[in-house]
Amino acid sequence: MTASSGTYVVARRLCATLLCNAVIVSSLAAQSGGGAWVSLPGSVRAAGLGGAGAALVGDAAAVFSNPAGIATIRHLAVEGGYAHVSDGSAVASGALALRAGRLSWGFGAAARDTAGALVRATDLLGLSSLVFRTSLFALGTSVKYVRETLAGTTVDAWAGDVGVAIAVFDLMAFGVGVQNIGGDLGGGARLTRRTRAGLTMNYVDPQGAYRLLTTLEGQWPSGGAGGAGGAGAALLVAGVEGGVVTRGVGIVGRLGYSGHSLATDPAPFSWGAGVELGRLHLDYAYRASGRGGGNSTHRFGMRWSP
Repeated sequence: MTASSGTYVVARRLCATLLCNAVIVSSLAAQSGGGAWVSLPGSVRAAGLGGAGAALVGDAAAVFSNPAGIATIRHLAVEGGYAHVSDGSAVASGALALRAGRLSWGFGAAARDTAGALVRATDLLGLSSLVFRTSLFALGTSVKYVRETLAGTTVDAWAGDVGVAIAVFDLMAFGVGVQNIGGDLGGGARLTRRTRAGLTMNYVDPQGAYRLLTTLEGQWPSGGAGGAGGAGAALLVAGVEGGVVTRGVGIVGRLGYSGHSLATDPAPFSWGAGVELGRLHLDYAYRASGRGGGNSTHRFGMRWSP
């Protein structure tokens, strides 16, 4: 057997393994409920774009939205974020992604505390992702562990995510993912399962001096059984990002819209900005409280891809 044919066999077996994992994880449960982590945007950048993330590829925090999104990183990507919510709670998150040839591996973690003191965080999330990529197509799976407090009781669950992404150079990307497959919290409660499909378009060369990007995403949450937070109707998420970057330094602005899934959701519009410093990106996003409830949120983040 030649080296090239051996590489082909390994790639074919790996792809088959990923597909089997997706089928097995998908059959774990058809029920779903809620979960503190389901509705959180994957990154501060995504938050500024209304929470879209299924087709935002190339950032480490894509592991939170669509594991296949990390397939387009160059070699290494690191991301961190912090969110302060008007109810006094706080959320911190971090993600790491590595690429070696056709394989990419990602890790993400997040912690939430209702008192704002993250050292005593009661809600935790950790996940690991594996992605295989061909020239344009990427397939990824994630395994996650979630711990949260429901009605004064600490519960936990294991779940899985499955995602695909098609990236056409820097022009456009299409992504589809299913989150929280499985996720039995006990007592009939489950993490809310969410299906997402999105399309991102670049209208100018992102390597040039200008930035203009739009993303459009549909989300279909399912569940409600078990009282773990419930699920709402399907919703549309849209965002636009534009700015000027000269010699690697510049600023971009973001505006996002997210249709209401629940009556108590925050305001439908969000906005944000980013400072571009070469391969270092500093991000901010804000979403106001809604008329029917919800909390306003300030988010701060950093992305780095050497």
